[in-house]
Amino acid sequence: MAGIGHNGGPSMEHGRLWRTHAWRQAQKALMPEAIPMLVLRMRMRRAAELGMTYRTYAKVRQYSGQDILGLLFSSNALRIFGSGGEIPEAEAQIVTQVAAAARLSLVHPPATPQAVLAANRALAAADRAPHLSDSWAQMRDRVQGLIHSQRLPSSGVLVIGDAPLEADWAAAGRAAGYLPSAEYFAHQAG
Repeated sequence: MAGIGHNGGPSMEHGRLWRTHAWRQAQKALMPEAIPMLVLRMRMRRAAELGMTYRTYAKVRQYSGQDILGLLFSSNALRIFGSGGEIPEAEAQIVTQVAAAARLSLVHPPATPQAVLAANRALAAADRAPHLSDSWAQMRDRVQGLIHSQRLPSSGVLVIGDAPLEADWAAAGRAAGYLPSAEYFAHQAG
């Protein structure tokens, strides 16, 4: 007979393998195979607020283990080329509609973070992107510096980029993950 502190698992007496099997089957039967409909609807609504498909949102959420609190775009993903700093209309519409999440950007030269912020009200903060010659520690400090300046946990921010180097930002900054810009901005896949 199980006493206080017993976890309810099978006993260690003879026939233990059968009891272990039966116990695991009973545990499996108690756990639902599908997500409850209410939770699914809430997550679908959250995916729409973030401007992404439910499938993409669910994949990132499963990987990071938490909700996405911010989106960190590279200037390449936003199609900011040159020194002007303005996001093209197609990308700007999508970024502007993101709700309940910080919208951040790491900007490659010749654009400057100040010019990008001045030209795009949709972004909450921007900073200089890590340089090709930066060390891993410098890359980490640059990515986490921007995220932490907005009082966000690194693991709650998704990096959206458009270059192989930018995929490393997610690992260096301990972010929720990396998403290619063509997967976020569907029209770029064209």
